[in-house]
Amino acid sequence: MTYTHLTRDERYQIAILAKAGDDQSEIADVMNRHRSTISQEFRRNRGQRGYRPKHAHKFSHARMRAYENGPRIADETWAFVDERLGELWSPAQISGRLEERGLPSVSHESIYNRIYADKRKGGTLHRALRCQKARRKRYGSRERRSTIPNQVSIDQRPAIVGTRERFGDWEGDLVIGAGQQQALVTLNEGGVGISVCEA
Repeated sequence: MTYTHLTRDERYQIAILAKAGDDQSEIADVMNRHRSTISQEFRRNRGQRGYRPKHAHKFSHARMRAYENGPRIADETWAFVDERLGELWSPAQISGRLEERGLPSVSHESIYNRIYADKRKGGTLHRALRCQKARRKRYGSRERRSTIPNQVSIDQRPAIVGTRERFGDWEGDLVIGAGQQQALVTLNEGGVGISVCEA
């Protein structure tokens, strides 16, 4: 999941879920956010009267403005960041390596901000991100589209099938490649052998 700042609407959703009794892990699951994002939100943007979304949003924006007006990050540091993005490093890896080398630190959030600002200007830094689109978690009943109707368990097949001595008893297997770009189907009939189809 790529990092993006919480929106005003998300902060209202957090407040509603928290008031309903959901803990931070449950809120993160419902909102398809990492638990650390929710934990950080409560830690940084909670006021004296608890978590209130309107004030939390103001706190967050005030912090962002203060950061933007803070010390300027050297061009050499950004050059290092851009070079590593070109090598498909993640923002978290880059941030950690900067610290290891004793270079001025840049948080992974700042690197994401730079990437998305570059994208808005028509740049290509975002293409270096390993995950271009976050997968949304499905909730509720299990997806049924791929379920075979009236399927019979393999445990209920006749014993003779396991001996692989007669024709007409087929076995099949499907392997899907990375990114679901390719698939390999293997079919075996009795003791005849294996036929392979690629798609």
